[in-house]
Amino acid sequence: MPSLGELVAPRRMGRDFRWLLASSWTSNVGDGVALAAAPLLIASLTSSPLLVASGAILQFLPWLIFGLHAGAIADRFDRRRLVMVANAARAAVLAALCVFLITDTANIGIVLAVAFLYGTAEVFVDTAGSTLLPMIVDRADLGLGNARLQAGYLVANQFAGPPLGAFLFAAGTAWPFLLEVLCVTLAIVLVSRMAHTPVPSRAPDDADSTPRPRVHTDIAEGLRWLWRNPPVRTLVLIILVFNVTWAAPWGVLVLYATEHLHMGAVGYGALTTASAAGGILATLSFGWLERHVSFATLMRVVLSLEVLMHLAFALTTTGWVALVIMFVFGAYAFVWATISTTVRQRLVPAELQGRVASVNMVGVFAGMVIGQALGGVIAQVWGLTAPWWFAFAGAAITLLLVWRPISQIVSAKAQASNEP
Repeated sequence: MPSLGELVAPRRMGRDFRWLLASSWTSNVGDGVALAAAPLLIASLTSSPLLVASGAILQFLPWLIFGLHAGAIADRFDRRRLVMVANAARAAVLAALCVFLITDTANIGIVLAVAFLYGTAEVFVDTAGSTLLPMIVDRADLGLGNARLQAGYLVANQFAGPPLGAFLFAAGTAWPFLLEVLCVTLAIVLVSRMAHTPVPSRAPDDADSTPRPRVHTDIAEGLRWLWRNPPVRTLVLIILVFNVTWAAPWGVLVLYATEHLHMGAVGYGALTTASAAGGILATLSFGWLERHVSFATLMRVVLSLEVLMHLAFALTTTGWVALVIMFVFGAYAFVWATISTTVRQRLVPAELQGRVASVNMVGVFAGMVIGQALGGVIAQVWGLTAPWWFAFAGAAITLLLVWRPISQIVSAKAQASNEP
């Protein structure tokens, strides 16, 4: 019988994968702690809804500002070292925040500035980190590798981290952030154990007198490649549009749960827990799904479930039904995240992984911004179930448009997987 370590990270995937996995899981523990502690800290310093909302906005604003640049930089330098340097910046920012909290000199301006600086460093960590897996495992193992990384995100970031962060914040405002400093520092040590990763870019080396192109030139090169590659372009557009439709009702989910379903604050928190539980179940079953169901079928099933999920939320008036729907959402959302990342990594050349990944992430956060803005307006005018109807209609139309192109995406992925 194989050991637990062999089941989680098979030996064939190499020691570097185990170091990357350990680093990612450790970092996600710290991020999960901050997921609860950061909003609590902001709320303890101000009662202004605008300032509280600003804290949430600063989580994704750096992606819109620096996302494309982070992708170009990740394609120029040693990605492992870039992850280490950016994580070191995160740890330094958090350490400074802890000093302000311990000395009781923190104010809302300082906390919001820390949130922006931390989010900026996180852009570079996530962009460079997303390119490491294709460099260290075989293409056939990318699905399993992404599933294991996603499992750490679900368990540590979404499931275990937030309750721990809330508990530590109750014990003292600095404790959750001190733990996060420890987690980020340990993540640096773990990823440093990986073998040196070569610079994947076609940029000249230090001995070459030819000047490097400007960063904006590299960004334009990545955008041109993406636009001229129909399968990857379609995949990125699917993610953008479905994030708009998803974010529209999600932006008012707390009001939907407490006022429409009458679940209360505890019930609202239970919805998040149900989603994470569904994702954990999908984690355990992804290997079987990958072996027995084609990626094209999985993608169509997942996107169809997304459409049905919006319809179900629009129609239900019962809290326990919403919990069941959220459990299913967590399961299929995990499968989609793993498949879409795996397909993109198999289709994109090594020297463009950072730039294409950054375009994808900018699309994710841009979709969230647009969707949340639309959802707020729609709910204000037509009621709390209206954003779900908007999401249902938008997702259904999009699914009809991409039903056939999904075959082209998966066909291109299969051809890429067979390349030496």
